[in-house]
Amino acid sequence: MADNSQKMSYNAGEAKGQAQEKANTMMDKAGNAAQSTKESMQDMGQTMKEKASNAADSVKNATGMNK
Repeated sequence: MADNSQKMSYNAGEAKGQAQEKANTMMDKAGNAAQSTKESMQDMGQTMKEKASNAADSVKNATGMNK
């Protein structure tokens, strides 16, 4: 009887360990995705800022205000 109980306890521990490892892997993937999204948004923001600045310069040049 003790052997059966020990097997059940071992199997439960194995399942818990596997579940924890899967959860850790998923959290790592979510963290990586969040970091990637953050970097993409920062890049997009910088690109938009540059485009806006270039557009403003174009308007200034077209109206003669950039002299």
